[in-house]
Amino acid sequence: MLDTLFSNPASFFIWIAALVSAITVHEFAHAWTAVKLGDPTPKIQGRLTLNPLAHLDPLGTLMLLVVRFGWGKPVQFDPYNLANPRRDAAIISLAGPFSNLFFAAILSIIIHFVVTPFSLLATILTPFIFLNIILAVFNLLPIHPLDGGKILVGFLPEKDAHTVDIFLKQYGIFILILLIFPIWSGVSPVFTILSPIINFLLSIYIPGVMAL
Repeated sequence: MLDTLFSNPASFFIWIAALVSAITVHEFAHAWTAVKLGDPTPKIQGRLTLNPLAHLDPLGTLMLLVVRFGWGKPVQFDPYNLANPRRDAAIISLAGPFSNLFFAAILSIIIHFVVTPFSLLATILTPFIFLNIILAVFNLLPIHPLDGGKILVGFLPEKDAHTVDIFLKQYGIFILILLIFPIWSGVSPVFTILSPIINFLLSIYIPGVMAL
């Protein structure tokens, strides 16, 4: 992404804005849901805000710019403040990806019903939709430390949830690394797994967009 800073600075800053907004919406949704479910921790820690500075992780943001893979600052919550800790933790985790898809849907409606699909505003909004969809789908992978891992554990039968949770806490990060980096074939396994889902969603949100 940094290679476009000098070749196409306008595009660079649009994509930066799209990244920042996607991460901000995602993390705010986690915080808002946790507070609504009875835990004030995110509010106390200043995470119940749409100010991007509260949600950006410096290293995660740098990684996004350099290698197009990164992360925001995780929202912390206290499960002891939740009525049903395992289920509510899953709901809090699900709120992040859901918020990205919802935000992308709003932008898609604007493109289709408020402005013309080929207008300047539509061109600007397209990367926002694109990155929100990617962030949502990627985070739904059922692996710790992604949201999908907590969602999986939260909705599994109790007798299986504990075993899966322990396994993912021990090996999830290593599985994730193997999925992200093109170690064998030169293509990231996670790209092969997720691109059909992302392309399907893109075909709904912004028909005609170039597929991954």
